[in-house]
Amino acid sequence: MLVLSSPSGAGKTSLARKLLETDPQLMLSISVTTRTQRPGEIHSRDYFFVTPNEFTKLRDEGELLEHARVFNNDYGTPRAPVNKALSEGKDVIFDIDWQGTQALSHTARGDMVTIFILPPSCEVLEERLKNRAQDSIEVVEERMAQAVNEMSHWAEYDYVIVNEDFDQSVAEAQAILVAERLKRQRQIGLATFVNNLRHVY
Repeated sequence: MLVLSSPSGAGKTSLARKLLETDPQLMLSISVTTRTQRPGEIHSRDYFFVTPNEFTKLRDEGELLEHARVFNNDYGTPRAPVNKALSEGKDVIFDIDWQGTQALSHTARGDMVTIFILPPSCEVLEERLKNRAQDSIEVVEERMAQAVNEMSHWAEYDYVIVNEDFDQSVAEAQAILVAERLKRQRQIGLATFVNNLRHVY
């Protein structure tokens, strides 16, 4: 489980999409949310957009790996698609905030690799939020205020990437992914492979 978190506008969603484009072994965990669909977003590609009642039912029936309330909306990770992907040997990328990461770590810490994405400056972050043209000035100001709190959680993550140059950030995330896959405990069948090597002579 590769978790990407960042303040809104720092680039985690763009980074996640680029990783998915370049790595066939990665699958995106698509969150459910009660927030309103933004222009250009597609149901079941960006999020599963659900009503508050539908979200409550999923949560109460244990269908969510984690859930959190952010900006007065509910977000959660459906359990079934993640378990299916992992059982098929795929890695799953999560585009979730620090609250979701904390909740997920209670059930799956051994399977998680976490990356926190930071903007190069608050000025750049604010500019990116304004350039998205998806939110009102009031919402941008609210997100900027929230970003200060979100950035305070950077030390809870395994890795930190400062997203100044997007291509460089992608390369760094890919390097993390390769290194984590090469860890001894993640290489399934390695013990058998080594034993076969040793028995050649």
